[in-house]
Amino acid sequence: MKNLLRGVVLTMAMGSAAQAATFVYVANAEDGNIGLYTLGADGSLRPGDKFVAGKPVMPMSVSPDKRHLFAAVRAKPFTVVTYSIDRKSGALKEVGRGALAESLPYIQVDKSGRWLLGASYGANLVSVNAIGKDGKVAEPHQVIPTARNAHAIITDKTNQYVFVPHLGTDQIFQFKFDAKSGKLAANTPPTVQIKQGAGPRHIILSADNKFAYLLNELTAVVTTLSLDEKTGLLTQVSEASALPADTKLKPGAGRPSPGRDVSSDIWASDLHLTPNGKFLYAAERTGNQIGAFSVDGATGKLTYLSSTPTEAQPRGFRIDPTGKYMVVTGEKSDTISVYEIGGDGALKLLQKYPSGKGSNWVEIVSF
Repeated sequence: MKNLLRGVVLTMAMGSAAQAATFVYVANAEDGNIGLYTLGADGSLRPGDKFVAGKPVMPMSVSPDKRHLFAAVRAKPFTVVTYSIDRKSGALKEVGRGALAESLPYIQVDKSGRWLLGASYGANLVSVNAIGKDGKVAEPHQVIPTARNAHAIITDKTNQYVFVPHLGTDQIFQFKFDAKSGKLAANTPPTVQIKQGAGPRHIILSADNKFAYLLNELTAVVTTLSLDEKTGLLTQVSEASALPADTKLKPGAGRPSPGRDVSSDIWASDLHLTPNGKFLYAAERTGNQIGAFSVDGATGKLTYLSSTPTEAQPRGFRIDPTGKYMVVTGEKSDTISVYEIGGDGALKLLQKYPSGKGSNWVEIVSF
């Protein structure tokens, strides 16, 4: 009887493992679609179907329950497309389209799954839209004018606080967030000032919610900030450059830059932590490279390790939930790259795969 039970348990475990799947979604801005890939346990990608969104489709976000993927289209009428995710195949099925307040370069579903947060670079504002149980997004629920070039928006792990980097004023806006009403309110103080000319772009939080890491677009410097979980306020701790010491690139200017030669301007784009929090990576577009850091979990301090060549003009990338693989897009490339992440944080190119035009954003969903 015991052997029979063991056999049943083993069979169930094997069946569960066989059903487990990891899907990669890539937004192709110029094609106006989202490409689907299946990520194998060995880091291989199997290309699948492409799903219509609209031109140019850019930022995406996945609901906490992994039932829906949201994609923002940055042309009038500004729209967010909701797709249901098939757990077995990864296929997307459009379930609705909702109006956005403006062109949004960054969206995020809050931790409750009830609200879609957005930041607008061109319109200098943040917005909140309600999400129905069916995943459909309602009209803008709240729109708040902020400052020049709001570039990203995230919640902390408790869903009580929201942070918005602003490239144009070198600030991070700090908000309190009420997940019941879906309303944002300025914290006190409402902003954190970053070095002039840094150009705050994207921000992420450590898994333990103790530190925030801010990527500055115009300098490729990553700023570490500590988070006070009682007040929701950020305090600068340290900073480190994602570029090698011998770089020929110089501090950049906000885009677009009419009449300016930007061929040697620093133009950082995206950053992500490995799930275990040991390594952080930051992409830089002009040099087509990804810088790697080791992370001191106790202090949040970053130590630069190396720089790896990657796709042309890397706009977005993502690390899979196991922390073994990284998928990188290039806006000026017709391929995406998969890297294996070594125990020392080094990146090893495994393979390149065909992609669409203007690939710029990656989401990875594992079941």
